[in-house]
Amino acid sequence: MKDIRQAEKVFNMHRFYVEGCSGLCDLIEITGEDVNHIKNVLRLKTGDEIVISDGNGVDYICNIESIGNTVTAKITDYNANASELPTRIILFQGMPKSDKMEFIIQKAVELGVYQIVPVMTSRTVVKIEPKKVEKKLQRYNSIAMSAAKQSGRGIIPEVKEFMTFKQAVKYACEQTDMSIIPYEEAEGIKYSRSVIKSVKGNNAVGIFIGPEGGFAKEEIDFAIENNFKCITLGNRILRTETAGLAVISIIMFEIEE
Repeated sequence: MKDIRQAEKVFNMHRFYVEGCSGLCDLIEITGEDVNHIKNVLRLKTGDEIVISDGNGVDYICNIESIGNTVTAKITDYNANASELPTRIILFQGMPKSDKMEFIIQKAVELGVYQIVPVMTSRTVVKIEPKKVEKKLQRYNSIAMSAAKQSGRGIIPEVKEFMTFKQAVKYACEQTDMSIIPYEEAEGIKYSRSVIKSVKGNNAVGIFIGPEGGFAKEEIDFAIENNFKCITLGNRILRTETAGLAVISIIMFEIEE
């Protein structure tokens, strides 16, 4: 019961991320935009308790010692973050139209995804000018950070650089133990259930979701050649912004400890 109360207490605290703060000393310095947020938005004071995560799954419970151009906090306790899934989920999302990608990133991070890869498939409609790519990725990673704070994550999931479908498949083969790709012509629900159940115990799993027009047959064939598992999501047609979140939710429920 004590551990449950402690976890609830930590979850309800204001959370900040300071990369590499572990193992340095009993003081942590917060810089950048978080300083203004602490001072002028949250209006926290010296003595207030906050949580600082090192981005690697450890939460440091701290008291604010000073607030100025930077914020200094003293570590009073620490514990492993309990919000991370035992299997790392990498979402390979076919680039959708409009601002759907921002919604997908936000919700996928809340559900526990480890990493997100925007994929330019043969049926991707949206075109991104090369000079705007860096700004777009900065925006996406900012959304991921905000969602991680809100949902009490122990890490900040990274939105990777844009990849072609073949680049994404290669990356998945290198970084995951298995990859799943929903497809309307996949085998029935019984097979799909067995695939989902087989995720548990793997270190990492990839989920490939097509854009609005879905995947081309050639892309599905290429995925199968690389040992991807094709599954069905049932008898309903899901939008691209729904499909990935549905798969993550199913896997999360299956592997959560």
